[in-house]
Amino acid sequence: MTATLTLDGKGLPIAEGKTIFDHADILGVKIPTSCGRVGSCHECIVEVKAGAAALSPPTAEERFLRGGYRLACQCRLLHADEPVVLHTLRRGRPQICTHGEHVEVPLDPMVRRSGGNIVYGDEVLCADDGQPVYGLAVDVGTTTVAMNLVDLETGDIAATYSMENPQAFGGSDVIHRIRYDRDNQGELHKIIIAYLNNALRELPCDRRRIFEVVVAGNATMRDLFFNLPVQSIGVRPYMSMVEKEYREKKRASTSLSAVSKQLKLRINPKGRIYGLPLIGCHVGADTAACLLVANLHTRDEIGMMLDIGTNTEVVLGNRRRILCASCPAGPAFEGGGITCGMPGLEGAIETIRLDNGRAHYQVIGGVEPEGICGSGIIDLLAELLASGRMDVLGRLAGDAQDFLVVPERDIRILANDISELAQAKAANYTGQRILLNRYGISPEQLSVYYLAGGFANYINVANAMKIGLIPTLPLQRVRKLGNASLSGATQALVSRARRAELEQLVTRIEHVELETIPEFFEIFVEGCMYQAG
Repeated sequence: MTATLTLDGKGLPIAEGKTIFDHADILGVKIPTSCGRVGSCHECIVEVKAGAAALSPPTAEERFLRGGYRLACQCRLLHADEPVVLHTLRRGRPQICTHGEHVEVPLDPMVRRSGGNIVYGDEVLCADDGQPVYGLAVDVGTTTVAMNLVDLETGDIAATYSMENPQAFGGSDVIHRIRYDRDNQGELHKIIIAYLNNALRELPCDRRRIFEVVVAGNATMRDLFFNLPVQSIGVRPYMSMVEKEYREKKRASTSLSAVSKQLKLRINPKGRIYGLPLIGCHVGADTAACLLVANLHTRDEIGMMLDIGTNTEVVLGNRRRILCASCPAGPAFEGGGITCGMPGLEGAIETIRLDNGRAHYQVIGGVEPEGICGSGIIDLLAELLASGRMDVLGRLAGDAQDFLVVPERDIRILANDISELAQAKAANYTGQRILLNRYGISPEQLSVYYLAGGFANYINVANAMKIGLIPTLPLQRVRKLGNASLSGATQALVSRARRAELEQLVTRIEHVELETIPEFFEIFVEGCMYQAG
């Protein structure tokens, strides 16, 4: 009996000798490519989830790939004896947060009409033909990518687009991406540009009418986008090459600028690409962009902002003093390394409530559950704790090694998963606690607590407090900013004043290296406890 090949949830009988691309054509699954399927563009990457033994050995064109990744144009189906399950790097319907809190800013973009021309500042880009003038704000996260197409004459968002970050084959966190780039320099840059060029085709405008792109991202993601070396970010003192040069007074800012054709981004050939400035070490341009939304630097009262992710950033302060820190939490709360964990895609359990040990849940897309995403994981931990099925040390009742969430689908959480999540939670807890201690205040003294980023947008705040992921505060003090990085990048795109304000702001933020704090380990161990704090 012929087994089935399943690609992004669509299946068909395996055709022996045919490539994955051949099967994708029949299924109608779109896989990016620009080389005529000869293996040179490296864009048609797919992840093999099951059935690797049925596939042909990797070709020379695939030598840059590790683990369970293959090129769809090179990989053939050798036999039809076992099912093969694959995902593209733009799979499913990702639940990516693209909206953020709106902040009114003066409309004064770098690109405008002037004297019969389209100009960038004072430089003429082309003659004015009366067609629309667009810009693109891009948030390049470790896990996801989101962008706003903006009419630069009105400030209106004409379209929004999002996708999973296609660099996933290089690792799930920045440290693995840095190591990958060391051995395969340029591949991660090449893939993000290729996928953005594909995304440009889906925007409702002529790509040549996009005259500027503003990029936000952590130090690694931003510098990979600009095709810069990132090895220095992975070793102490964890500084981007750009930040090092800035501190050595070799450059005036940690922001970046390039012409589109330098990076082979297919917008207007004379278009500009601006990378927002870094704050310090792993606290990058994405956090800087978030601050344009939170506006901590303009307030008298003290607030905190947390952007939870594979690398969580914490910012604390007001207009007088601002501290920041980076917490290497890892991908556990985004489903990485967890037995039945998965990103926020169709099929992911996003909310969970236990009733007498039975799980009641909601699944993204309303389909059969395939796994649990981060928001569901937080709910599950809180429910296990509240029902006495797990203690504050993360031990399951009766020394059980797992808890079944959906028995008929074999979706469960293991004791080892709970331990991994405890360490990820502790990294977040430690960063917040150390900054509060350094500032000399308690959590109760925070006037506002901002949750930034797509992951935080979907979590149950009360449950996050119950397990100690965030401080216990009155719920009215907690505000979700959504994708504040994308919103901040959009502000910088349409307002030169806000861009200049950010360039100044990042120079006065104090970066705290958590590992250098004497009480770091003691606080980390405390943070591993599943208890409100």
